[in-house]
Amino acid sequence: MDKINFFPDNLDIQNQKIILRLDLNVPLKDKIIMDDTRIVMCLPFIKQLIEKKAKIIIISHLGRPKGVRDTSLSLLPVFKYLKDKLQTNVYFFMGNFDEEVKNKFSHLKEGEVILVENIRYFKEETDNDENFSKKLASVGDIYINDAFSCSHRKQSSIHKITKFINKNFAGPLLKKEIEAINLVINTKKKPVTCIIGGSKISTKINVLTTLIKKVDNLIIVGAMANNFLIYKNFDVGKSLIESNTNNIIKKIYDEAKKNNCKILIPEDCVVGTSFEGKGKNKNLDQIKKNEIILDIGPSSIKKIQKIIDQSNTVLWNGPAGYFENKNFSNGTISIAESISKNTCENTLVSVLGGGDTLAAIKNSKNKLSFSHLSTAGGAFLEYLEGKDLPGLSVLK
Repeated sequence: MDKINFFPDNLDIQNQKIILRLDLNVPLKDKIIMDDTRIVMCLPFIKQLIEKKAKIIIISHLGRPKGVRDTSLSLLPVFKYLKDKLQTNVYFFMGNFDEEVKNKFSHLKEGEVILVENIRYFKEETDNDENFSKKLASVGDIYINDAFSCSHRKQSSIHKITKFINKNFAGPLLKKEIEAINLVINTKKKPVTCIIGGSKISTKINVLTTLIKKVDNLIIVGAMANNFLIYKNFDVGKSLIESNTNNIIKKIYDEAKKNNCKILIPEDCVVGTSFEGKGKNKNLDQIKKNEIILDIGPSSIKKIQKIIDQSNTVLWNGPAGYFENKNFSNGTISIAESISKNTCENTLVSVLGGGDTLAAIKNSKNKLSFSHLSTAGGAFLEYLEGKDLPGLSVLK
């Protein structure tokens, strides 16, 4: 970590154009921001740069428009939010990054901000296109990556942009993320429990087999658990599953046995016939063909809470159910409240990662506390896995 070039507080940046890569990928519904956590976390640093009279050019993505100008994924609501929160002129750039792009940012005055429209509207961004990266870099004097959650991707505004700017730094949010995860990796107190949700095992197979060597308990929840239930010969009805996962799951169980790691999967569930309806508690052998598993059941919650109570370190990435419908959010909120209670009583170091996890715990009526909240999902897991993330390696 000490090799990463972090932004120095004492650097004179007055009148300097700063390209600031942030993660403002917030959930929207009908163009209204449903959860502003990611923006709120970025505001202190933006305000610090404004006070230092820098000229700030903010780059972010929203969703996966795949190079198409999808208006439902516009950063316009974020622009309006920033305009309301920042005591300065804030502009919205919706133009192209062509040969004349440098002139399009020349009007920016000290302490002013430009938010660039969704950078993934440009196919070249996800292609990590060299020429596009050069054009991006041409508008600024200094580059700061403060989006840890995107740093596992080789994309123009994260990766190749650094080739064309002499001064490249990691921002304070990114630093805080790395310090928190390193603290857990390097000084973790046993027993260590990892709770993993999400839908795909195939994308997390490497991190799961790595974690098995480092943790005492691995708890599988969410749609990912459905594949484990099939492996154990349960019928999961119309639940979300991934095909051809038996070999992967066998490998996970074999590794767990070798490393003395206990794997826990749900022993009961909450089902519905649609994502919008109400739920019914069911044992695993009672699921009908037309039913979907949408949350963990009361017995599973109790078992997970007991393991959390016995743990000294907990890592959590991915909700336990379809939390967007409150009828299926009980599992996720119960886990969150149990982790929070143990953290407040100073018996637990807790690190939570992933946008969905953060959005889910906001549904709790209680005030929750954790050692560290990470907005990162994939980057959080890959860093835990020990990978050198592309967005970080270029800042070393």
